[in-house]
Amino acid sequence: MDLRDCFKYFAGRQGDGVVITSAGVTSGTWWRTTHDMDQVFYLGASMSMISMFGAGIAMGAPKLPVWVFMGDGAFVMNPGMLMVERDLNLPNLKHFLVSNRVYNATGAVRLANAKRNDYAAIARAVGIERVFEIDSLEGLHSQFDKIVSEPGHTFTVLEVEPLREKPGGVPIDDVESKFRFGRYIEKKAGIKIFRHPALEPLNR
Repeated sequence: MDLRDCFKYFAGRQGDGVVITSAGVTSGTWWRTTHDMDQVFYLGASMSMISMFGAGIAMGAPKLPVWVFMGDGAFVMNPGMLMVERDLNLPNLKHFLVSNRVYNATGAVRLANAKRNDYAAIARAVGIERVFEIDSLEGLHSQFDKIVSEPGHTFTVLEVEPLREKPGGVPIDDVESKFRFGRYIEKKAGIKIFRHPALEPLNR
């Protein structure tokens, strides 16, 4: 499955929900597909912590759909995150593992044990109940509503081909991304994230 076609479909079905992408291919490809700077947080130097970041958003805004896209290069650094996800079991958190079996951002170096890594089996082994494996656009189309629209935390493996070229960086720095993303959540979820001390004095 081509990641760009995959992301085009996701973007067309996103609605009001938010997206969090890990550093590297997922961030670059989502940016080139959507050019979105408000509903997505491009988590630079995420170091496999992206689903935990997403869990915090999902807990704070329980009515807001939260999609997390993580590369398998990040996933193999910390598969233990799935144990925390299972315990939290947040119904609005959807974790998508972009599996291309290489470190695409660093020259498409092959992942160790690449052919034998069974990410779905790892998720099931820690008790995650809603686990999906998608390797074609047809499969994505047919399973999308079950994965995304039905309530319940999900872990979905998206088997994609390595990109032939690097997708490039995202032309927005972390500070701007934080404020644009946070203000979008404030607006859609009706919660307060940012407070300016000059405008909102501390209670004495």
